[in-house]
This record gives sequence, C-alpha cells and structure tokens, in this order.
Amino acid sequence: MRTSGSAKPWSFLLVSTQTADTRELRQRAAVMAPRGPLSARQRRIKWGTTSFMLVMHVLATVALLPRFWSWQGFVAFGVLYWMTVLGVTLGLHRLVAHRSLVVPVWVERMLVLMGTLACQSGPIEWVGLHRHHHRFSDQVTDHHDAGRGLWWSHSEWMLHEIPALKELDRYAGDLQCDPFYRWLDRWFLLLQIPLGLSLYWIGEAAQIHGGGLGLVLWAIPLRLVVVYHVTWLVNSATHAFGYRNFDCPDLSRNCWWVALLSFGEGWHNNHHAHPASARHGLRWFEFDLTWQHIRLLKRFGLASRVRTARYVGGAS
Repeated sequence: MRTSGSAKPWSFLLVSTQTADTRELRQRAAVMAPRGPLSARQRRIKWGTTSFMLVMHVLATVALLPRFWSWQGFVAFGVLYWMTVLGVTLGLHRLVAHRSLVVPVWVERMLVLMGTLACQSGPIEWVGLHRHHHRFSDQVTDHHDAGRGLWWSHSEWMLHEIPALKELDRYAGDLQCDPFYRWLDRWFLLLQIPLGLSLYWIGEAAQIHGGGLGLVLWAIPLRLVVVYHVTWLVNSATHAFGYRNFDCPDLSRNCWWVALLSFGEGWHNNHHAHPASARHGLRWFEFDLTWQHIRLLKRFGLASRVRTARYVGGAS
C-alpha cells in the first residue's frame, strides 16, 4: 500500500520496544516528567463531541427502562457488540494500525467497516491517533497521557482539542491514499442511520416488546456506550492496574478483566512490548479472543504473514 512518503514514521511499531535502548531511556524520562497545565489549544472544549457523548449516554440509560427490554434487543446488542469490538481490535488495531497480518482486501474492508460501526471516529483518524499514541506513549504529547490521571486517559482527552490530529498525514498517510478509507472517514457517523432504520423496521414488523424503538436503543446507543467504555478502559485501566510481563518505557499493564471485555486488548503491556504481534495474550492463561479469530482466519486461508511474539520471561 502506498504511503505519503518514502519513509514510514510509524515503522517503529514493527519492532519490539525492547531493542531501542537510547530511545527507551528518553521515553522513560519523558514518562516520569512532571505534567504542566494543558496548552491553550488543548483546554478548548469540543462541544460537538461532548454533546454527542452526552446524548448517547442519556439514550443508553433510556434503553435500560423495562418498557424497552426484549430478548431480541439483547441479542441484537450482543451480535453488534461482537461485530464492532472485533472490528476495532482485529480490523482497525491489529490489522490496519500495526499491520500484524495480511488478509484479502475484501476481508480488510469488511473488518474495518465493522470497526467503523463502533463510531469512534473514522478509520484514518483512529489509526493515525493510535500510531501517534505508540510513538509518545504516556508522555506529555500523548493525547490520552496516563500521567494526567485516570479520568483524562479514559475519556476526558477526547472532549478537548487534540493537537495530534494535525499529524494525521504523517501517521496515516498510507490510508489517506485509499478512497475507501477517505469515504469512511468522512461519513462514518451516518452509517448508524441505515442500521437504525433496518432495526426499527424489524422491531415493528416482528411486534417485539418495546417495538422498533426498543430494538434501536439496545443495538445503537446502549451498544455504542458500552463499546466506548470498553475501548477507553484500554487507554485508562491498562495503564494503571495489573501486572507487567515486560519492562516497557511506559505505564502499560496487563489487566485480565479488561482483556475479557475487549477480546484480548487488555494484555496491554504485552502489546506495548511487541506492538507488531497479532497475538496479545502471550502466556498460557492470557486468553485473547481476537487471536482466536485470527487463528480461524488462518485456518480458512484468509490470513497470512501473521506476526507473533512469545513470552520468555520478564518483569512481573
């Protein structure tokens, strides 16, 4: 795939952080540096994002009212939770952001579309910010810097201006060359409309309890909010709670309960030590559901050149 230049500024993701000694020392110093106040730009509130998140959380709460409960709604929630979490973890994260494996174009686009239904921005922005995060993990320039506290790294960061967005050309230039990614990046929010209309029609036609509105509330706002917080926990909880297999120059940790919710993304210390590895759960007890899906793709001949790391002992 083409890039915006001959050099890939995110190529550091293709090697283990355990080998970059000089850069590692600089990273450790930056992680431990005291945090000053936010810049004037970062203090600006993004009212569009803030309002959207508030509305989604209110609608998710409404979905939990007894009048909107149905088994059909619960099933729709579960299926779309699986689709969108897998789309984020396998599609946007391990496949596109880190190029940990190679799949046919149609499989990549299907997984990316599933991840985009999580409504966590478009794929170019998602991948670019994630690569930027790895470059400056837990440093002042990291947009969800764990050094600013649990709440900041969980979700507050996205309610403010994000300076790293100005560097998307540098960190996601390979995706900006692709019309498919550009289209998704522009229209990702509107993908919920045909999904919502389809769910509403099904709910009304099947005359389920709660009707079409109940099905929509469970499958869109409630599902989005749960997936949001599961994804955000990878940014917050796994930089605060758990154990470390590797002595990385950041605050990343392995957190089992986040791993269960996020299909293996909670083995975050493993991931920061070996960002190019398609497998995050490296020890026998570190269950990684996304990795099991990758194994299934391999079995059917739909995944090749799968990069993996292994655990040979480290920090605990």
